[in-house]
Amino acid sequence: TLKRDFKHLPIELYLANCGKEVRAKMYFAKSKQLSMLRSVCSHINNLFDGVEKKFQYKMRLVYAHFPINATITNGGSTVELRNFLGEKRVRIVNMLPGVKVEKSAATKDELLVTGTDIDLTSRSAALIRQSCLVKDKDIRKFLDGVYVSSHGTIEE
Repeated sequence: TLKRDFKHLPIELYLANCGKEVRAKMYFAKSKQLSMLRSVCSHINNLFDGVEKKFQYKMRLVYAHFPINATITNGGSTVELRNFLGEKRVRIVNMLPGVKVEKSAATKDELLVTGTDIDLTSRSAALIRQSCLVKDKDIRKFLDGVYVSSHGTIEE
């Protein structure tokens, strides 16, 4: 079950067509308010897509010399990244609530981040990516890291 609060916006949400449609209405709206209304409709569509299909982010471990080791712990709620640029430090990334991570069986060095809430899923993927940023080196030359290769919904 996903919940989202739109009380801060001056809109009306109601069920139409015998409860099969959700409609949003705003009176006397200018272009800025209409853009807010379209954003609310997109959020609602993402809630439906997340419950029906789930969102998935595919992330690749990219390295030139030192292979990055990814270990999934706590039943898919924590990722441990080791040997990034040969460093001894272990990077531990906790997933946000409702988000699971797993290694891809088909592709080597690929992580699959899945969840029903698109915001939490994308933020978890961003946390993984930001944990392996190259510091104090030329980022044009040192391209190692964890990058999002594709994202979207998955059919179950």
